[in-house]
Amino acid sequence: MSKRYLEVDAIRGFALLLMVAFHFCYDLNHFGYIDIDIRHGLDWRYFRYVILTFFLVTVGISLVLANQNKIYIKHVLLRASKLLGASVLITLTTLFTNPNMWIYFGVIHFILVASLVGLLFIRLPKLSLLLGLSIIVLYNLDFIHMHWLYTLLQSPLHLPRHTEDLVQFIPWFAAVLIGIYIGTNHLYDWGLQASRGVNVLVFLGRHALVIYLVHQPILFGIFEAIKWARF
Repeated sequence: MSKRYLEVDAIRGFALLLMVAFHFCYDLNHFGYIDIDIRHGLDWRYFRYVILTFFLVTVGISLVLANQNKIYIKHVLLRASKLLGASVLITLTTLFTNPNMWIYFGVIHFILVASLVGLLFIRLPKLSLLLGLSIIVLYNLDFIHMHWLYTLLQSPLHLPRHTEDLVQFIPWFAAVLIGIYIGTNHLYDWGLQASRGVNVLVFLGRHALVIYLVHQPILFGIFEAIKWARF
């Protein structure tokens, strides 16, 4: 197993802060405190893209760091089981609370699948970079996409037409592949020094899964309580 790096945890922590800010604005809009088009507005869509890119690049970097000497099967299975449990929890919770827009393949589902598939590429950094860049180009030229898979599965799985969170394997696996290249070539190593601000980001990054799972229920609970108190 490899040591942890401040830079990787700090990047993940920064992405988590951005995600909490995004969800805070989403909740403000949901409860009617502000009026923004957070689903379709270009600014908000690009904000989400930035957040996902930070997160998923660190997934690729972490795959390399955790398996740079060899693939530790026990560690892989333990991490996969945690992600699987979190994915099932998210799906069941949203299916119960919002059955018309339940989450069937959100960011945690994606990270689970991408982390397993990414193991095939951790010894192939140059191919990972080339494939990652190719996916981005071909996706934006509309040569490749995942619409066919939704069409195939929508009826048998009763997938909703719209969902609260969807991270399609194509194109987002490109960010993981690029992260693998960055991790292999140590391009994340900026010599970052510990400080109060950095330590906060590192703490958030090292507990990202737990914070991701609990922050939105906490925010919703606060806004529900405020709404109840006002009436």
